[in-house]
Amino acid sequence: MSTATDVAAAGPETPSAATRSPDTLLILLAAALLAALVVPFVPAGNFTPGTAVSLASFQPGTASVPLQLFASGDGIGVLNLMFDGLTSGGRDSAAVGVIAFVLIVGGAFGLVQASGAVDRGLVRLMVATGDRPALMLTVLFVAFSLGGAVFGMGEETIAFLALLLPLIRRLGYPPEVGVMATYMASQIGFGTSWMNPFSVAVAQGVAGVPLLSGAPLRIAMWATFTAAGIAFMLVYAWRRRSAVQGDLVETLAGERLGWPDGLILGAVLATVAWIVWGVGVGGYYTAEIASQFFALGLFAGLVAVLARRITANAAAEAFVGGVRQLVPCVLVIALAKGILGLLGGSDPYQPSVLNTLLFSLGSALQGTPELLAAQGMLLVQAVFNLFVTSGSAQAAITMPLMAGLGDLVGVTRQTSVLAFQLGDGMTNLIIPTSAAMMGAIGVAGLSWIQWLRIIWRFELLLIALAAAFVALAVLTGYS
Repeated sequence: MSTATDVAAAGPETPSAATRSPDTLLILLAAALLAALVVPFVPAGNFTPGTAVSLASFQPGTASVPLQLFASGDGIGVLNLMFDGLTSGGRDSAAVGVIAFVLIVGGAFGLVQASGAVDRGLVRLMVATGDRPALMLTVLFVAFSLGGAVFGMGEETIAFLALLLPLIRRLGYPPEVGVMATYMASQIGFGTSWMNPFSVAVAQGVAGVPLLSGAPLRIAMWATFTAAGIAFMLVYAWRRRSAVQGDLVETLAGERLGWPDGLILGAVLATVAWIVWGVGVGGYYTAEIASQFFALGLFAGLVAVLARRITANAAAEAFVGGVRQLVPCVLVIALAKGILGLLGGSDPYQPSVLNTLLFSLGSALQGTPELLAAQGMLLVQAVFNLFVTSGSAQAAITMPLMAGLGDLVGVTRQTSVLAFQLGDGMTNLIIPTSAAMMGAIGVAGLSWIQWLRIIWRFELLLIALAAAFVALAVLTGYS
């Protein structure tokens, strides 16, 4: 997998290490320290057992959560939060179940990437549609949008952008069109995905919603947002196409698409269909979905080995490498669950600081229409993305609070997850704290101000569409 740092180094606007935002783990550790300082002074309340969670059923606490620096046994300790976070939950929940799911998916994607099938497929798309620029741009946009939706593609698009830019220029288009067809498309797919394991799956796991559930609405949402993105890109490209162009067909480096690539890419599409069927019809949950991805990884690795693309040892290393890439995501989930433990846990019927906080926020929103409350959640997630750009980190940090708040104000947890993913994904196109975005526009030779001038109207359209889908979710009781 290519990274933003590797590929974007030659770009004039790539952010230096000195200007990067703090690492997600540092932010979470700071949050843990803040929680440890606040918890002793906040009474731990709970909602009446055996009744529906509501403002009327809240019982104010008289004592705080018994917090220690280091705890033994079943005690709650600040220094215990990493281990407690890693071992919390069960087979089908955060953190244990979700962590196992994320690591297996990472290994499977590592095998698919190592086969080279995805890279070759995208290169051949460029070649096959090179003399029909509008078709080429449309196909590329759909492909990268699917990459964001299925694989959580982000920084990886920068490598393809660097490859695509010479073709974009020879077609007479400005370089920002290349950014739209790659990075922008991937983020639209990322933000509207029905199966992204790095944001939707993490958010649903933390919120206690079945993994990858609610797919039909999200698939419709993905299609709507992708169509809007294609329309914006094509209109922009048509208006700014130069009258002087070179040949319309660019000869790109890379091997031709062979039978192994066809088998692996077909397996990816078949796995997507299998997962959609399994979640919607078969009642599959965390373990089954993880096994589906594992099957995809095994198949991709086997085909690559038989085709002599990689050795058996290299396939094993690719799986381990894919797992290794998602270890930071695992630590984020563990720390977030550990912080939740410091607050007393997420059980509404057991005394906790989180319950007290939820009651306070719910009281402030009492009487607020559900539609307005859901839009407020969308806005909070969009603003929060400026400070925490990692989708998995934002899910781990905000979903425990937002899911419980949704319960109190009448917003379903599935809608809370929807507000998270839209607030996170749609603002990835403009926030200057995103290293991936700054790397992409840097490779294209654009400054952030230049990119903002190009994209701001479309960003407003995306926000309006996001608000509309959140409203639709509220009105239909999306669950």
